[in-house]
Amino acid sequence: MILKKRFIQFICIISLGLFVTKNSIAQQQFTVLLITETAGWHHESIPNGITAINELAAKHNFKVVRQQEAIKISEDGLKNMDAVIFLNTTANIFDDDEQKAFENFIKSGKGYIGIHAASDTEYEWEWYTKLVGRMFHIHPVIQTAKLNIINHDFPGLEHFPNELLWTDEWYEFGEEKVSDLNYLITVDENYYTPAATWKNRDMDKNGKMVDRTGKGMGNFHPISWYHEFDGGRSFYTALGHIEKVYENQWFKDHLYGGIYYAATGKGIKDK
Repeated sequence: MILKKRFIQFICIISLGLFVTKNSIAQQQFTVLLITETAGWHHESIPNGITAINELAAKHNFKVVRQQEAIKISEDGLKNMDAVIFLNTTANIFDDDEQKAFENFIKSGKGYIGIHAASDTEYEWEWYTKLVGRMFHIHPVIQTAKLNIINHDFPGLEHFPNELLWTDEWYEFGEEKVSDLNYLITVDENYYTPAATWKNRDMDKNGKMVDRTGKGMGNFHPISWYHEFDGGRSFYTALGHIEKVYENQWFKDHLYGGIYYAATGKGIKDK
């Protein structure tokens, strides 16, 4: 009789545990799709980024769905997502149907998060370049520089110091693709050498290979921003090249702030 009673208690405990676990999953605050597909340079830090995002999901109670490269995105597949993360994606990763599905996803009021090489993706897809805001041009060798936090009101940046020393790969960007970018962080070029030359990188109009060069962006060198676009929301950060960055709590706070904004639209003060 005692054994039977204990067995019933055990079953009840297990059932309660399953209910609590299932109920907790059902109550996750939002769901994001994580895309890491590359058709060009493959960043070694991608696995570190996946780990960091999964840790953020566990800490902040949201769900991450990993997109496998062999599975195409579709409107049906995106319908339960609140935002899509492009983690160090490169080159052309979507076909025409996937591009259309993603455009409709953003137009429905959803969010985009671009990390580092997400700005080195889909240059010929004009809509995407406007979603990102600015596209990658060139970078020098990895160096230490000073970050300037210029908007502490954005989620995740509330507790940041005004300045902090940081080591990463500093992207130089092309012109703004839209006029409403809200800048969050800049890098001080006085702290590193921004000049770079890549031999025989581009093709001119005559079909001749020419060098790509960069000399920095001057006194205002943005590396993170956000904006509303085509009915949805976009957040981008150029940080995130090297593996150890994804263990940095400052970076993870910055990244979660962008995910939170893109997925929910919350946390932004009236301009």
